[in-house]
Amino acid sequence: MEEPQEISSTDDSCVDDIVIEKYLVESKEPASHVQLACGVQHCAFPLDGNQLCIWNTEDPSHQRLILRGHQQPITAVVFGNTANPLLICSASQDCVIMWKLDECREKVLEGLTPRGTVMRTLLGKVLCLRFCPDDRVVAACAGNKILVLDVESLSTSAELEGHRGPVTAAEFCAWRARVLVSVSEDRSFKVWDHRLGSLIYSSSVLTASPLLSLFIDEDSRQLVTGSADGQLWIFSLGESHHYRCVTHVDLKKKTESFSTRRVESQLCSLPEESQLPSTDGLERGGEIEVELPVLSLAPCALSLVPSSERGFVSSENASCLWIGSSAGLFILNLANFELEAVLRYKDFRNLSIQVAGSCAVMGKTGNHMAFCLLTSLFGSQVAVLEIRLACLVRSLPRPNVGKDLSVLPRSGVLPTSPLYFALVEEKSTKPASQKQSAVRSVVKDQPLVFHSRVRSSGYTSAPHVTMFLPKTNIKNNGKRSSKCKNNYKCKEYPSESPLPTRLSKQLAVASDPTAVCCLQFSDDGRRLACGLANHLSLVFDADLSGKPAVFSASRL
Repeated sequence: MEEPQEISSTDDSCVDDIVIEKYLVESKEPASHVQLACGVQHCAFPLDGNQLCIWNTEDPSHQRLILRGHQQPITAVVFGNTANPLLICSASQDCVIMWKLDECREKVLEGLTPRGTVMRTLLGKVLCLRFCPDDRVVAACAGNKILVLDVESLSTSAELEGHRGPVTAAEFCAWRARVLVSVSEDRSFKVWDHRLGSLIYSSSVLTASPLLSLFIDEDSRQLVTGSADGQLWIFSLGESHHYRCVTHVDLKKKTESFSTRRVESQLCSLPEESQLPSTDGLERGGEIEVELPVLSLAPCALSLVPSSERGFVSSENASCLWIGSSAGLFILNLANFELEAVLRYKDFRNLSIQVAGSCAVMGKTGNHMAFCLLTSLFGSQVAVLEIRLACLVRSLPRPNVGKDLSVLPRSGVLPTSPLYFALVEEKSTKPASQKQSAVRSVVKDQPLVFHSRVRSSGYTSAPHVTMFLPKTNIKNNGKRSSKCKNNYKCKEYPSESPLPTRLSKQLAVASDPTAVCCLQFSDDGRRLACGLANHLSLVFDADLSGKPAVFSASRL
């Protein structure tokens, strides 16, 4: 194993200070496709396969902390949510171990070997670990099931089974302590009640590729999941929203759109602003990777960057999201679902890792910085990057707001334009009577008033277009035509008369016994419709004479 290297920028320009490789170590075994842990003050990753390495981001001069206890290669690492005591959990195929970081450091200072607490053994390959918000339980995703392990009693409180593929990520809901959400290679997500061990909701298949990452935004109460083919799906976790899909984001298309916006902004910028630093390759859409797997999702504190230092960034109070991929990092605005910034590894030649196999990001709100923990996809290198958000957004081109542009119209206002009526009212030279008639023909906006009672509206005013003219010159005093009178007698049955008891005429409507569902006379009384249970409709003459017309209705 080589000694770790601390690499810093030698150039004072802001473009070189966007990303600084603070830490680089060469491991004996690759750590690709492993869950990494990046916390507020520490980063944790597997070293040499079965060793857990912890590096302090606040004070890089501190010696690395190496924790040993696993026999098999470590596959997942996660930090706890509480600062005191700070817990860290690691998993391999032989066991799941929980460590107390402060106690481990004290043991090392005393010259002793730190030991962790074994929570469970022989679970198989664990792809994800996740603490609940109060660090009382930890979820271990092993195979097709999720085991909820109690931190105090070291027992298994629940086993959640239902996925048809390996579970790749899990998250606890911050505002609903009983809820746990998981995604799997079966391309669906499930919502669980981990205290009862029951399934609350199961989604359909979302995409053609496995789901790899998961994030729950507490501010917008939305669920974000990413797939191996660069697709993002956002669902609402509101009480009455029933986990409806908010939107679907294609990371590749969003990257191309972001590149187009940057090119247009640079072309429209002032000459003195065209020298702003920009990354090479973003403007050439042909170099964008075919697929951008979503390896990790993490919150981004981009809104805390001062507005005076922002370039093309449009978000001020909206929540943003870090998207870690094999080719770079992306910042997604959760308000308009547009990319605010793109950082590609190959655009910075001082970075040792150009293609990442695993990624973890943690943003710091105090100094507008973020740390990114990367492992190489094809090698065995592990690197810690320091990202300065202020320099990142300052490097983006600013839209031109210094000069105003006036354009003269080539022709007059079209008659269909909303401005056309205003010109008619201002410049018209018609007499007052004609002006009043013209004003009446124009539909004006009326104030919106809410009433407690609903009235029918629109029937008192004349229609804008005459659809048809009813025949009003027929003088028959409501009597039926002579043709109707000649065919048969149409008499109203007296209401005071008793019900009829004598059968006048009987007719079989079907050869087989079939129920008659409904009977209905036509408006003129000349036809009688009969609906049968076999989905047939018969139309007779009112006197039941002649052969009826037969209509077939489709089964609903």
